[in-house]
Amino acid sequence: MGDTLEFNDIYQEFKGSWNDGRLRFGKQTVVYKSSKTGKVDSIQAGELNLAQWRRVCLGHGIKLGTNSGHVYKYDGFRDTDFEKISEYFKANYKVELTEKDLCVKGWNWGTAKFSGPLLSFEVNDSTAFEVPLSNVSQCATGKNEVTLEFHQNDDTDVSLMEVRFYVPPSQADERQDPVEAFADNVLSKADVIQATGDAVCIFKELQCLTPRGRYDIRIYPTFLHLHGKTFDYKIPYTTVLRLFLLPHKDQRQMFFVISLDPPIKQGQTRYHFLILLFSKEEDLSLTLNMSEEDVERRFESKLSKNMSGSLYEMVSRVMKALVNRKITVPGNFQGHSGAQCITCSYKASSGLLYPLERGFIYVHKPPVHLRFEEISCVNFARGTTTTRSFDFEVETKQGNQYTFSSIEREEYGKLFDFVNAKKLNIKNRGFKEGMKGKIDEYSDSDEDQHDAYLERMKAEGKIREEGNDTDESDGESDESFNPGEEDDDIAEEYDSNASASDSSDGDDSGGDDGSKEKVVKKPKVVKEKKERKPRKQKKPREGPKRPMSAYMLWLNASRERIKSENPGISITEISKKAGEMWRQLGKDEKEEWDIKAAEAKRQYEKAKTEYTESLGGGGADAGGGSSGGATSSSKKESKKSGGKKEEKKRKSAGGDKDKERGGTNDSFKSREFIETSEDSASETDRKSKSKRKKESEEESVSTPASSAEDSD
Repeated sequence: MGDTLEFNDIYQEFKGSWNDGRLRFGKQTVVYKSSKTGKVDSIQAGELNLAQWRRVCLGHGIKLGTNSGHVYKYDGFRDTDFEKISEYFKANYKVELTEKDLCVKGWNWGTAKFSGPLLSFEVNDSTAFEVPLSNVSQCATGKNEVTLEFHQNDDTDVSLMEVRFYVPPSQADERQDPVEAFADNVLSKADVIQATGDAVCIFKELQCLTPRGRYDIRIYPTFLHLHGKTFDYKIPYTTVLRLFLLPHKDQRQMFFVISLDPPIKQGQTRYHFLILLFSKEEDLSLTLNMSEEDVERRFESKLSKNMSGSLYEMVSRVMKALVNRKITVPGNFQGHSGAQCITCSYKASSGLLYPLERGFIYVHKPPVHLRFEEISCVNFARGTTTTRSFDFEVETKQGNQYTFSSIEREEYGKLFDFVNAKKLNIKNRGFKEGMKGKIDEYSDSDEDQHDAYLERMKAEGKIREEGNDTDESDGESDESFNPGEEDDDIAEEYDSNASASDSSDGDDSGGDDGSKEKVVKKPKVVKEKKERKPRKQKKPREGPKRPMSAYMLWLNASRERIKSENPGISITEISKKAGEMWRQLGKDEKEEWDIKAAEAKRQYEKAKTEYTESLGGGGADAGGGSSGGATSSSKKESKKSGGKKEEKKRKSAGGDKDKERGGTNDSFKSREFIETSEDSASETDRKSKSKRKKESEEESVSTPASSAEDSD
C-alpha cells in the first residue's frame, strides 16, 4: 500500500448542498479540497479518534471525529473502497474503521443526543438523522417545543428553513425545565451571533465600496460587525475565505478585499466580497481592548496591545490575526505603466484586473475572483469598438465565461507572458504569438495590421482587382468608352451580329466587341422574365366548379355540430376530429353522402358540356380533354409568334435608328433583315427567307470593298 490514498468526486455537505472535491489520506494529515471554493480542510492524523463507514444517499460515506470535538463527513465512496481504507487506517492512524447502520424506518419519535457539534436523533439506538449545530442560526422555545432555524444557502434550489422538536415534560427532575435544557445545549454549539461583551477594537467611518457606504467596523472575538447609517451586518470569521491587499493603480490608495462564503445579504442582494478603500496617507494609533497577557496568549505576537501605522496596515493586521488566514498580495506581474494591475471593463463597468500568483481578481463592480485551477482556457480577442484595445476572455471548467474588455493594446505583451508562464491554456495561441511579434511595430498605428483574417481579405481583394484588370485589358480603355452612344451600340450589335467581325472598321470594332458582347446578354435575361409574366397572370377560373366528394359534403354539413360539441376547438383539430368521425361511420350512413356526391358529379358533367359547346361550337370535343389540349397549344404558338414579332420590331427599330444617324459604315444595312420580319412564321418560309438573308448580307459586306477600289 502506498503512502497516500486519493479519491476524486468526494462530496461534502455544506448547508444543504453537496460540494464535490478531492480527498487525500496521508500518513500525517487528511486533506480535503473543495472544487467550488478551493477551501482546504486539513485534519492532523494524531487528532483522529473516530472513523465510521456508513451507507448514505451517494453510495457510502465516512464520518471522522477528532479529539477537539469536530466532526467531518465525506460521501461518494464505493463499496469496494472499504477494505483498503480500513487497512490504511489501522496501519497509519491506529483507528479502526467501523460500520454503522442508519435507521430508515421513518419514525419521528426517538431520543435526541448531543455529541459535540452534532444533534443526533436516534430511534432504537440507531441514528435516524444528524443536525450540525453550526448550521443553526436561531433557537426559539415554546411551552413544550424547541424551534431550530437554519442558515440559508443560496446555491440550493430547496432549503430547510426550520425543525421543531416536541420535548415532553419530565417528572423525574423538576428543578430544570427540559425545554430550556434542550435549548441551552443547542445554543452552546450553534452559530448564533450575539453581540455580548466589548469589542476588541473599533475602526470609525471606513469607506466601503461593497456594500457601498461608510461603516464603523467593530471587531469581536468571533465575528465582525459592520454598523452603518442604514444597515448592519454581522460576519462570522468562519465565513471568511480569503483576504486580499491590493494597491490601486494611482499608487495612493489601497484595496482591502474580504472574500465571504456564504455571502452577506441585504434583501435580494448578495455580497460575496467586502471591499474597503484606504488612503495610504491615513495613519492610526490603535489600542486593543484586552490585557497584554490575553493578547499574548491568544494572538502569540501577531498583535500587540498598542499599535500604530497606516490605517490599511492596522485593519489588515487585525483581520489576519483574528481570521487566521494569509493575506494575498499581487505577485511579480507589472503592467505597461508599471502598475501591478490592468485597467479594463467588465459588464459595462470600469475596474482593475489583478493577475495574482494563483488566480485573477477584478475590483470592484462586480468583484470577480478566478482561481487558475478552475480556469479551462483563456482567449485574446479583438476589441469590438476600436483597434487600440483588446478583450481578455476567461472560460471556467463549469462553462462560465468572463470577458474583460477595453484593455489597452500596450498591455498585451505583459499579460500574454504572464498567462504563458502560468501554463494556462490559450485558445488562440498561434494567432496571438504572431501578434506579439508585431506589437511594437504597430504600437502607434490605428490600423489593426496583426489581424490575420483582415490580411487574408486584403490579399483576396488584390487578386480580384488584378483579375478584373486583366479582363478589361482585352477590351477598350476607359477613354474610348462613350456613354452617350451606349444604347445605339446595343442596337447595332443586334443588326450586325453575323458580320461584325468582317467589318472594315477593324480598329474600333475590335475594342467594342468585348464590351458589346457583355451588354447584349442583359436584354436576353430581361426578355425571358417578360415572357413568363403572361403565364403567371393566367389565373381567372372559368367554367363550372368541380363537384365535392362525399367526405367534403358530409364535413360541410357536420362542421357546426363538431364545433358545438367541442367548444374552443381549433381549425386543425376540427379536421382531425372530422377524419376520425368519418372513419367510424357505417356503410349505410356513408351511402347517403355517396349518392349526393354522384348527383353533384352528374350536374357537373352536364354543366361542363354546355360550357364547352358555348365556347367553340361543334369543333370542340365534348369530353373536354382534346379541346383543352388544342387551346393550350394554340396559346403557346401565339406566344411564340408574339415573342418573335417583338424581337423583329426591336431589330427593325435599331435599323431605322442607324439610318437616322447617317453612319458611313455600309456594312450595317439591314433592309433585307427588316423585310423578313413581315413574313409568316411557317417553318418552310423561315428556311427560304434565312437563305435569302444570308445572300443579301454577303452582298452588303462586299459593297465597301468594291467602293474602295473605285475610289482608288
